[in-house]
Amino acid sequence: MTVADQAMDWQKILASIEAAVSPHIGSGKVANYIPALACVDPRKFGIAVALPDGSMQILGDADESFSVQSISKVFTLALTLQRVGEDLWEAVGREPSGSSFNSIVQLEAEAGIPRNPLINAGAIATTDRLVASYGGGQAGAHEAMEDLLITARRLAQDENIAIDYEVAESESRSGSRNRALAHFMASFGNMKNPVEDSLSAYFRHCSIAISCRQLARAALFLAFDGCDPVTGEQVVSKERCQRILAILMMSGHYDNSGEFAYRIGLPGKSGVGGGILVVAPEHGTIAVWSPGLNQAGTSMVGSIALEELVQQTGWSVFV
Repeated sequence: MTVADQAMDWQKILASIEAAVSPHIGSGKVANYIPALACVDPRKFGIAVALPDGSMQILGDADESFSVQSISKVFTLALTLQRVGEDLWEAVGREPSGSSFNSIVQLEAEAGIPRNPLINAGAIATTDRLVASYGGGQAGAHEAMEDLLITARRLAQDENIAIDYEVAESESRSGSRNRALAHFMASFGNMKNPVEDSLSAYFRHCSIAISCRQLARAALFLAFDGCDPVTGEQVVSKERCQRILAILMMSGHYDNSGEFAYRIGLPGKSGVGGGILVVAPEHGTIAVWSPGLNQAGTSMVGSIALEELVQQTGWSVFV
């Protein structure tokens, strides 16, 4: 923690965030194309800031679990890179997509290789490689998800993180587009497992129920060169951490990534459950949740909260 960070008045900062978001609470559209998410109260709002000593600054509904959705792709990517290394990049690229998170157009133009591991097709390909690293099939999918959950719980120092199987089943029932993406990649030979086996793992990790407090703590290693500053565990190498952050900055919010970088200036990942995870290198991590989304699928109120936080703290990487 820097000297400037130690001098911060967090009570004042949180009050400023609360004042900034209050007029907008309930704004945006809940992700109703996933039936289990359609009934979430759009007026929910929570934020948690994890600092390098493990302390937490929280506001609002920071201890209420929400559906992590695409934010899980950050942890899946880190685990997959640990298990298969650079071979992952044979299956998926590292470029911004500029398209919707579930677009199939680029896959056809680029021979079934997704642009990056954070769009749906790229995350499915990444999950497929992760499942294969555990032996493949349904057994590999189960073991991969067990390991991912164990990892998330260890990093969050909280055993209460779990998969919400009601949401996973809802995602599976409404997952025609994701199945189309997976089968399209399979037609180009870019899937190692049967489509349904890899998708079963994908739907499960997107359905993890987590709170802002748990999420911010679990991701803290990303702010400190891959090392958990509290436990000293080197979760990923410094070089790999830097590369993960680069991908988050370029592609963490789909076709809204440029706007997010312009307004907030930190690498992060959004999810259609209304959560956003943001990494402030050498400072800490921030998790915010508000279910109403903008047109790109990023939390509308969450983005406002993060913009205010960066203005108050000066944590933008561009400062």
